[in-house]
Amino acid sequence: ALVRLGPATPDEMGYADEVKVTEIGGRPVTIFRQLDEQEQSESDSAETTPSSCKLATILLRASTTNVLMDLERAVDDGVHACKQLCRDGRLVPGAGASEMELAVQIRKYADSCPGLDQYAIRSFGKALEFVPRILAENAGLDAAVVLAGLSAAHANGNAMAGVDIEGGLNGSSLSSTNEDGTTVGILNDNAVVDILSTKLSAFRLAIDAALTVLKVDQIIMSKPARAGGR
Repeated sequence: ALVRLGPATPDEMGYADEVKVTEIGGRPVTIFRQLDEQEQSESDSAETTPSSCKLATILLRASTTNVLMDLERAVDDGVHACKQLCRDGRLVPGAGASEMELAVQIRKYADSCPGLDQYAIRSFGKALEFVPRILAENAGLDAAVVLAGLSAAHANGNAMAGVDIEGGLNGSSLSSTNEDGTTVGILNDNAVVDILSTKLSAFRLAIDAALTVLKVDQIIMSKPARAGGR
């Protein structure tokens, strides 16, 4: 947007090395492309692809509107994840590994606390197991067995252990087994990572919501109106 009235100058309008109209899905689409110096020198003899421009347009196509909305949401999430990584590039283990490690450490801290506070601390640690439990249930695994295996792995010092949602059922992961031979979805060599800032934001929102509920110490309920207006 220009901050003044009047026609734009050539510098303000910018430039494009190539402008063409292409038909995609039966619709004419105008494409603007910019080429770097090497591509400009080779443009006469070979087909070129843009590489120097810092802007790009992603074209999504799908059979239904619902699928298209899901694709748009996935691309939007990926773009925001990259934007957040540019601000803070710190990562933490994913696949429920961070939550399980926090739960194990909080339970250890609860054992060292005297009085009734240890029960509240232990319940807070148990609440963090919600993420690996949901991952195991969505993968069709036995959530109780997976949580037990994860807890044992983290207690033994494997802070990277997470839920294996891909190889947990076919035995392709490095995992322990039940007595009947079925595979427990434990991913020992966990290559899944999450953004630290996203984890911190989720924890803050969850803790603030819980504290807000705990601060409500009185509920006033209106009685139903009697017959006759009394």
